[in-house]
Amino acid sequence: MPELPYTLLDVFTAGPLQGNPLAVVHDAGAVPDEIMRAFARETRLSETSFVQPAAAEGADYRHRIWMMSGEIPFAGHPSLGTAVAVARARGLETASFAQQTHPGVQRVDVEVSGLAARASMLQEPPSFGPELDPEETLGLVGLSGGDRDPGLPVQVVSTGAPQVIVPVADMGALARAVPDYDGVGSLLTAHDAIAYYLVAVDGSEVRARSFLRTAEMGEDPATGAAAGPLCAHVAARSGVEAVEIDQGVEMGRPSRLRAAVEGDRVCVDGDVVVVVDGTVHLDF
Repeated sequence: MPELPYTLLDVFTAGPLQGNPLAVVHDAGAVPDEIMRAFARETRLSETSFVQPAAAEGADYRHRIWMMSGEIPFAGHPSLGTAVAVARARGLETASFAQQTHPGVQRVDVEVSGLAARASMLQEPPSFGPELDPEETLGLVGLSGGDRDPGLPVQVVSTGAPQVIVPVADMGALARAVPDYDGVGSLLTAHDAIAYYLVAVDGSEVRARSFLRTAEMGEDPATGAAAGPLCAHVAARSGVEAVEIDQGVEMGRPSRLRAAVEGDRVCVDGDVVVVVDGTVHLDF
């Protein structure tokens, strides 16, 4: 039975047991897809990452990302957390990696100090999908069209994986939101999107909640793959090119994400804390 190194990290937080947890399995080149999915269900985390040898030119490693429901093309907090785990595994205090994911190759920079680290990454250039009906979209979380942000439309935006960005007028609407996961899941599936990202934007300060496709997957405490699209959305509509996002507060896992426009891309960064180093025993 193969024994593979394993790291558990909390991402977008400077303190353990906050932020968004991530499981990383190293040396996973020989792990079959069905075992990756089964292990992702075993961890019951929003995402579980597997580090494999790179297949793309110029990449340092291939990064496979699995939710309980299956593999996804790209995600933010796994990209940052996995880069930190790889740097520690290679004995590096600073590194600039090129990670290979399904959308392409992205640069991830890390600085490691013991069990603490900071990581940043340039996501893919933003693409702007359809604008959605605010009344209908907000109704999926028990809100009404009157709760919408009049300056920011509801829109599908991607910087590597599509997200449904749903701006509301104030934080009170965030507190009142109760997701209908059947409806949210149907909406996300229709747009091949990862998260329903409910946000209250006040200039460069943002408060967010993120709902995934099923009640089993639930709410996400920090969604780096949505922070980039949100920043691109805000920049395109208001000219504000950097945001700081507080997320996960309602879940008791407060997170802080930072995002800023850099050229034709968005850079997302945050703190990372290592919680567990261990070994995984997988039968394949």
